[in-house]
Amino acid sequence: MTHDREQIVERLAELAAALDRRDWAALGAAFTDSATGYGAAGRDGIVAVVRAHLGGCGPSQHLLGNHRIEIDDDRARSLTYARVHHVGAGPAAGASYECFGEYDDRWIRTRDGWRLTSRTFTISHDLGDFGVLRPG
Repeated sequence: MTHDREQIVERLAELAAALDRRDWAALGAAFTDSATGYGAAGRDGIVAVVRAHLGGCGPSQHLLGNHRIEIDDDRARSLTYARVHHVGAGPAAGASYECFGEYDDRWIRTRDGWRLTSRTFTISHDLGDFGVLRPG
């Protein structure tokens, strides 16, 4: 495994942990200022959208695997399978929502390491109550 590939895999793990810990600062730090993802533009917009969906949710777990990474100088693309489980909270307590899909991420190397410029998540299958992902 190349050093760049290792760094990107580590960034993906950090990002998944940030989502599960609701660490909005760490989530934002994974993206460039002008990144796009989750239907939003810009780092602050991305964090706001994710926070709105996960903020009212109970615990979650983002499991990642089958990383395929292509590196071209200071740019990279990673395709990563994900299985994500969300547990309901508040009015949705006792419910759960689970989805299976693939992240398609675009990266740029910065002086602070690899940062996301674009993130797309395509769901291939889901189970349960999507209402678990309600505004917090």
